[in-house]
Amino acid sequence: MSMSRHLPPPHTDLSAYGGSSSKHHARDTNNNNFTYGDEINDDDDDTNIANKDKSTGELKRRCIDYHTPSILDVSSRLYRKPNKRLHAIPGGSGLAGYPYIQCHTNYLRHMGLSWGEGGTGGNVIPSCAFLTYCAHVTRAKNSNPVMCLSWTPGGRRLLTGNQEGEFTLWDGVNFSFELIMSAHDTSFRSMAWSHNQNYLLTSDSGGNIKYWSPSIAPVQSLDSHDGQAIHGLSFSPSDTKFVSCGDDATVRVFDWAGHREERKLEGHGWDVKTVAWHPRSSVICSGSKDNLVKLWDPRTGSCLSTLYGHKNTVTKVAWNDNGNWLLTASRDQLIKLYDIRAMRELCSLKGHHKEVTSIAWHPVYETVFASGGMDGTLIYWNIGPKGSEEPASKIPFAHDMAIWDMKWHPAGHLLATGSNDRQTKFWARNRPGTKHGLDDDGLDAGGIDGASNEILHAEMELGNHVGIVIGRRGATIIAMQRQTKTKMHVDQIRRVLQIEGTASQIETVKKRVGALLERVSSSENEERGLGGFGGGGFGGF
Repeated sequence: MSMSRHLPPPHTDLSAYGGSSSKHHARDTNNNNFTYGDEINDDDDDTNIANKDKSTGELKRRCIDYHTPSILDVSSRLYRKPNKRLHAIPGGSGLAGYPYIQCHTNYLRHMGLSWGEGGTGGNVIPSCAFLTYCAHVTRAKNSNPVMCLSWTPGGRRLLTGNQEGEFTLWDGVNFSFELIMSAHDTSFRSMAWSHNQNYLLTSDSGGNIKYWSPSIAPVQSLDSHDGQAIHGLSFSPSDTKFVSCGDDATVRVFDWAGHREERKLEGHGWDVKTVAWHPRSSVICSGSKDNLVKLWDPRTGSCLSTLYGHKNTVTKVAWNDNGNWLLTASRDQLIKLYDIRAMRELCSLKGHHKEVTSIAWHPVYETVFASGGMDGTLIYWNIGPKGSEEPASKIPFAHDMAIWDMKWHPAGHLLATGSNDRQTKFWARNRPGTKHGLDDDGLDAGGIDGASNEILHAEMELGNHVGIVIGRRGATIIAMQRQTKTKMHVDQIRRVLQIEGTASQIETVKKRVGALLERVSSSENEERGLGGFGGGGFGGF
């Protein structure tokens, strides 16, 4: 079904649909949807708007299907009861005197997105759930690793926090830079919006917590956790309390209005890396470096239960919106899903080859979530009764380094990821007809000679040239990984380069590294020869 008949009439103010009426927009003649990107000048030729991929022959356009997801977002806000925000309604939890608009069932089918294939096991999933198209890559002028990020209320802008304690603000439609400002004295660690979206909490590696207004103005500052890094923040369902966790092995509950600590939850044996408050109940979940996941009662400070499923540091925990599923990620390369009602493990997901560093549930489809790894791999999962334990979509080289944080746009049509490679990337759904990331593992399909896609492991001796191969800040090895589509790691103790990829990829890497080492060795020999000759010549003078 074409969505063109549901587009707003010409000269309509698109701000009501979550877009911006001040930006130029262009109609895509292939799928009859509005697509948004950079402003288009009439003087520009077609080469500035669309670039053709010579290998596949398809057009590569920088465009975002922003309109139809905005309809979905608007329908969710207007036609559903505000169950999660009952505390914000004057007069308590009752809805008397607050009528809401309910769309007729004959029209509900027109409010969603177009559907597409790509699921596993015959399961049909929404085409906007798996965002494998890299829409834009941003990098601030003062380039630093991006430690955490968050969309502003409504999704109009993206807020990122870097290792230098600076806020960076990006436009959520055309991805342009808007603002950079100093927020913390040390590196960012986490940020969280209140449920009523009236305040933002941020924490840093020096044990400082700050309150911010929606206009990014400082409101309050607290020092806690004995000056240790605070890795996680989360609000209670009523926004009257919030919880934090840190490297002092404690979880602490704070009173929001009183700006004071109410309770200290002790029980972990090592640094607590992540914490999340249940979306409906008075239950707190925390994950620690002691490999444990604990559930706490914030009213009494007691530990309700302990989960022993992981064998390494628990890096992230996340509650699903229904409050029944708990997702945990760890450095043991596993993601586990628990049903809290029965206190049992539903499944253990294997797809990452390095530590899992970030996870995020989809805001609309409750069985879909995304995960990021230490090696920059981005994976989309679809679980549940009709889902699968296999990755639904995988992008092995989404980033060059660890993905520290990821957040979905409130409409679910964009995913923002922040990485240690100093880049923030925006991911969108594919154009109709393309399957990038949906049917492969990011490797070339056998190459020209039909070689096997079997993943092999190899090593290459580096000798005294370990630093040359790594490069300044890892730039050389990162560029080589991106170009050859392989995974590489330098063992500096054994002085070897560990390579993971297909046979043809490993052969290409060895040729490139060998050529690099040969150039370095020849230049060193020339310098030694010139040094000896020059020394004698100058001695004669």
